[in-house]
Amino acid sequence: MTISTGNHLRTPASALEVVVVKAPDTGGELHAAGAPMTTDIAAGQDPAEGVPLQMGKRYVHPESGLEVLCVKPGVGPMTFAGEELSLKSAKPLPASD
Repeated sequence: MTISTGNHLRTPASALEVVVVKAPDTGGELHAAGAPMTTDIAAGQDPAEGVPLQMGKRYVHPESGLEVLCVKPGVGPMTFAGEELSLKSAKPLPASD
């Protein structure tokens, strides 16, 4: 499956749902809780164990440029091309005097 900006992706292995903010520059599959994420399935139920992914947070894969926004929390981990996505940190604001 080609990952495009604006795609809503879900997996049957977790209740997680994400929106693609930036599409990857390279090919690969996005997985959550060990199962592929696609646009044409309903989200599943969370397993008993796993990494909790938070709603409203952005997750990135720096090597490919992939960035996703979590719109429904669930259990991960979330991986792209076999590597785990990391939580995007906020940019520091400039100091004001």
